Amino acid sequence: MQAKPWPEVPAETARVARRAFRKGSLAIRARDELGAWCSDEAFSATYGTRGAPGVSPAQLAMVTVLQFTEDLTDRQAADAVRGRLDWKYCLGLALDDEGFDVSVLSEFRARLVAGGMEAALLEALLARLGALGLVGAGMRQRTDSTRVLGRIRDLNRLELAGESVRAALEALAAAAPAWLAGVIDTSWQEGYGQRIDNVRLPGGKARRADLAVRYGRDGYHLLRQVHGPGAPGWLRDLPAVRALRRIWIWQLYLQRGEGGGEKVIWRGDEQGLPPARSRLVWPDDLDARYADKRGKGGTGSKGAPLRDLPHP
Repeated sequence: MQAKPWPEVPAETARVARRAFRKGSLAIRARDELGAWCSDEAFSATYGTRGAPGVSPAQLAMVTVLQFTEDLTDRQAADAVRGRLDWKYCLGLALDDEGFDVSVLSEFRARLVAGGMEAALLEALLARLGALGLVGAGMRQRTDSTRVLGRIRDLNRLELAGESVRAALEALAAAAPAWLAGVIDTSWQEGYGQRIDNVRLPGGKARRADLAVRYGRDGYHLLRQVHGPGAPGWLRDLPAVRALRRIWIWQLYLQRGEGGGEKVIWRGDEQGLPPARSRLVWPDDLDARYADKRGKGGTGSKGAPLRDLPHP
């Protein structure tokens, strides 16, 4: 990390953003009223002293706050940094700034957790709000920033699950449209008609849980149909189908009830998760893995083949 002061808003970015948002926006107000509420130096303990310099952690902290406020997934937040004028204004970026890769956000949160700094963003923000007289002793305040990290993690798992089902559907529709029409109905188009990272996922915990169950059941239905006796044998070897199968083995399992019914259960640490090096991080890139080397983590292509696994 190369610590830098919070960047000033480029004149052209300020001019265009002011004209586009005449009544302002949350991101613009946050920049104007809070200013440089977070500094790179606050995160120095979580970064190494060697390697290529990374994205400013202070800017990533601001992105994380905006991301949670607008209930965005990592991919949607990265797209907002790249394409939204008010976010560029807030972060002090030029109009042609290309932003950063989506994996940077999850890596930033991993650094916070590894360094025991889960509350660092909240403490920095509360300090700035206190200095402005917006909060004070005895006022009701939320002090658990892990709620922010946990909610974003839930959205990321939902995004991965939904996109895995959608990618498998797209591959099957291209390879065997007549067969696919016989195993799904038109209601699937509503849920999987566009990329999941372009859809705003629900914010409520109950609605997210319902959507997770739907994704789980739909994924299991596709896998059973593909591996069924009436399906062409080569369908199960489609990369998107193999990715769906592997992600489902990692993400969830079926619990059979006394009456013979099945319940979709999402895995947690208590059920045992596979090591990060063996997990797929996106169905469109089968070689991408998370890895850690000499204390520096990142997501990228490791050239690892997709190994055969038992049927879910």
